[in-house]
Amino acid sequence: MTPLNIQDNYSSTKVKHLVDALCEAINQGKYTVGQVLPSVNQLSRQHNLSRDTVFKAYRELKKRGVVDSTPAKGYHVAGMLNKVLLMLDIYSPFKDILYNSFVKELPKNYKVDLVFHFYNEHLFETVIADSIGRYNYYIIMNFSNDLLHESLRKIDAARLLILDLGDFEKFDYAYVCQDFGKSVYTSLAENICLIRKYKRFVLYLPDESEHPKILVKYFKKFSKDNRIDASVLKDLKKVNLNSDTAYLVIQQKDLVEMVKRCRKENLVIGKDIGLIAYNDTPMYEIIEKGITVISTDFAAMGQKAAEFVRTREKVYEVIPARMIVRGSL
Repeated sequence: MTPLNIQDNYSSTKVKHLVDALCEAINQGKYTVGQVLPSVNQLSRQHNLSRDTVFKAYRELKKRGVVDSTPAKGYHVAGMLNKVLLMLDIYSPFKDILYNSFVKELPKNYKVDLVFHFYNEHLFETVIADSIGRYNYYIIMNFSNDLLHESLRKIDAARLLILDLGDFEKFDYAYVCQDFGKSVYTSLAENICLIRKYKRFVLYLPDESEHPKILVKYFKKFSKDNRIDASVLKDLKKVNLNSDTAYLVIQQKDLVEMVKRCRKENLVIGKDIGLIAYNDTPMYEIIEKGITVISTDFAAMGQKAAEFVRTREKVYEVIPARMIVRGSL
């Protein structure tokens, strides 16, 4: 009987350890499609596991379509388990939408490992290096919006899709990316009558924000083309909130601070000042009279990425931003 590499990891269950070990053996070709797998009794004795643990592991693999069973013959390999590495930058509600949309569109015989790089370059490089050859597909949010990270060149281009960030030469890599520039300009232009309710327009984008700075270029272009008194702020704490001003705020924590300050200073959002956030979340629908947002369709982004994994056909798509108008503007 082929030995299994069962990891001793106390952060997960014995059932998951056995499922992962069997999947690894199948993906490595130790067991091929149609080949009979060890019996429940064999695995129980060899790895000191309860029969119930083995039964649950095989039941999970049957649900995924990796294993099937035949009366009197036991369990056999029905198909391959496809492993997918999904690496995003940081957790946020809209990334949760992307993840759920991505996973929902994949068949049961796909296993997705979700990892965040938190804009730590050493972590990013380490995860890539350790993952080479271990996954069938790689869905990776690049480390920067301006330059393709060299680590990504180590991955087979046929198995890699660049996600979310992508204002750089992508060569022949598949991608599903946001547009942080032109479509933001278009979104503002389409709603200029609402922005003109205010005398000034302010973008708040602190230096430490990882948001692509190309937004500043298109914000300034929009303001210049439409003769709007505009400015870019980097430190909101040093600035008084002014009435007759519309603010475009990128980070959720800064938007929350803006709402708190408006309440404290008796400024009515949507009347005295305008507020536009970036990237929609369910919270924005209910606070105040609803927060206007410029947002990408993250559900569509997840669906497009899943389509690449399912069909193995390369996709080259930029998902435009759009404005969702609510009471704050």
